[in-house]
Amino acid sequence: MLKTQKKKKIIEEFQIHEKDTGSADVQAAVLSEQIELLTKHLKKNPKDNASRRGLLKMVSKRKKLLDYLSKDDEKRYKTVTKKLGLKK
Repeated sequence: MLKTQKKKKIIEEFQIHEKDTGSADVQAAVLSEQIELLTKHLKKNPKDNASRRGLLKMVSKRKKLLDYLSKDDEKRYKTVTKKLGLKK
């Protein structure tokens, strides 16, 4: 799980306006950080299948959010993927 301070920092970096906490940009960024943490956990604990399932769900949700962004606003999509260091 993400610590509150780290999550706030991510939200501040990716928010579109001052009170934005739930846009696709922010959600994808928070999911990316959680995916990183879970990936590290699974490298240490390769038999933890429950966490692996959660990781796959998160990756799928992030993909859906990014697909929505690419259809809705190509410019925002490109900036988010560039900031997150994702391929596409």
